[in-house]
Amino acid sequence: MAPFAVLKLVSPNQNTMWKKSFLMFLFSLSVQRAALDCEGRRISQLPSPSLNSKTNAVMRGQNVSLICSIQNQSLQITYFLFRHNKHLRTQNGKGEPVIFNLSISEAHDLGPYKCKVQVSNCSVIKYSHEINFIFVDPVITPVLDVNVIKIETDRHIILRCISFNGSLPINYTFFEKDTAISPAISKYVREPAEFNLTKRNAGGREEYRCKAKNKLPDHAKYSQPVFINPSTDGGSCPLCLQLLLPGSLLGLIVIISILTFWILPKYKASEESVPGLEPRQCVPAARDGAEHSWEIHYATPMFQEVAPGHHEACNDGKTGSIYSELVRR
Repeated sequence: MAPFAVLKLVSPNQNTMWKKSFLMFLFSLSVQRAALDCEGRRISQLPSPSLNSKTNAVMRGQNVSLICSIQNQSLQITYFLFRHNKHLRTQNGKGEPVIFNLSISEAHDLGPYKCKVQVSNCSVIKYSHEINFIFVDPVITPVLDVNVIKIETDRHIILRCISFNGSLPINYTFFEKDTAISPAISKYVREPAEFNLTKRNAGGREEYRCKAKNKLPDHAKYSQPVFINPSTDGGSCPLCLQLLLPGSLLGLIVIISILTFWILPKYKASEESVPGLEPRQCVPAARDGAEHSWEIHYATPMFQEVAPGHHEACNDGKTGSIYSELVRR
């Protein structure tokens, strides 16, 4: 009996299924490799980003710049900016820092802000720390008060500086001409900063001033310079004037008002009681037993110097007296 061979034929449909299975295996293998590659880059090359601003103290309506950066310089990265959980901006970059420009006008604009980075074609995501802003009022020009006390051959100089507006705390620095002579003195309440120094008496005029600065970096203010002469005992006190002048003016206004309302009615009443009568010099009226009032008028006497031994005679050398008429009213 002749041998025979058994051939197993594969249908076309089965062949197609094998091909599809092989392609799916290759695709899943490439996905796994990509995932492993992203995971490896996340561990070794993708640190958390940093979010920074020049200052966190701002005025209302001020424009600020937030800088989001990451140390890796080779990856294609997408940057996202959030305020609270609200997405604000998106920028793409290749490792270089990106800048987000904002305007801080209302309380909800103060933050917090955070930055998210994501590597392109990868699921790796990292977040930065949060940053907040605060509203600050700028300082106004401070006032410098200088007092000098002489002690034998030395002079004790007391410098006081205050800015009457601006958010606290405020740092004060004292200067002699353009040279700082004190460290920054921080004040957390609205009161003058004080700095004392002692100098020997010397010739020449000295110039002092002070600087006030709070958390706003670009809004420092300098006082007007104050000059003192070492040969004099006192100093200038513009701060005293600013404090005393309003009180003095108020007191003067009160005194004028009182005099006006007290004297004017009496003057009008006296004018109405004797119309057309010219002012006369008189003494208080006297009263007699019949309750009649008498008014005495005085005349101003006139005296003339004569030579010794020569006297002027009246009425043929006889002295006499003349009485004025007493007017009864």
